[in-house]
Amino acid sequence: MPPSTWNTAKAKVQSLLSVQRLRIAQQKKEAHAKGSRRDIALLLEKGKTESARVKVEAVINEDVNLELYELLELYCELLIARFGLLDQNTRDPDPGINEGVCSIIHAAPRTEVKELLVLRDMLMHKYGRDFSAAAMENRSGCVSERIMRKLVIETPSEELVDAYLGEIAKAYGVKWASASSITAAAQGSVVGGPSGSDTLESLPLYSREISDKLPDIPPTEDETGKPRASAGGKSHQTEHSKEETEDEFAVLARRFEELKKR
Repeated sequence: MPPSTWNTAKAKVQSLLSVQRLRIAQQKKEAHAKGSRRDIALLLEKGKTESARVKVEAVINEDVNLELYELLELYCELLIARFGLLDQNTRDPDPGINEGVCSIIHAAPRTEVKELLVLRDMLMHKYGRDFSAAAMENRSGCVSERIMRKLVIETPSEELVDAYLGEIAKAYGVKWASASSITAAAQGSVVGGPSGSDTLESLPLYSREISDKLPDIPPTEDETGKPRASAGGKSHQTEHSKEETEDEFAVLARRFEELKKR
């Protein structure tokens, strides 16, 4: 392990190594999370929802840890980009890098990246015991709020677990719905009332018999108000309706010709 005392060249190299190792660690975590999601999808497909819920909580915690690694990588890159400020001979870091230095000192022990721990030791040696203790305890609030949120250990909410399970099931084509969504759908159906088929089943028998006898097309006023005509009368009515249709067509044709002349 390189010495923790401050050395400009070694500090820059250690920052670069920290970025590389953090990226590699993220890739490993992403690959592991992908396998875990596949296992969760298989559990959902087999109906083992409770086992899937327990397993997905670990996936959620890994995602939070992955975001912590991404933030620490960004702060290491910030120190590299502003290395001139970091290399100044001062007991307190410049405001431009203060948050990055405090965040690395505070959060590096929560990672498995040895290179980042070595960089942390070098920063603590450079800025002294008092500043390091304040950063570790976040006395002045110098640590990034995003970093602090990622470090909180808590049980994921039921809504978040259901959301993760729903997305995993959707991604792997597994038919699954959470108990809360099923309950909400059932309550909605009760509030909305029975469907058409339920209403038909609840009708009395005599109304169903009447509905079976109804024609597909409703009768016209002439058919309801007058008795049925004979076959000869029907043919006469048909010819009369054809003449009316032809007269209407002739009127439309004349109007169209008049419009063309204007």
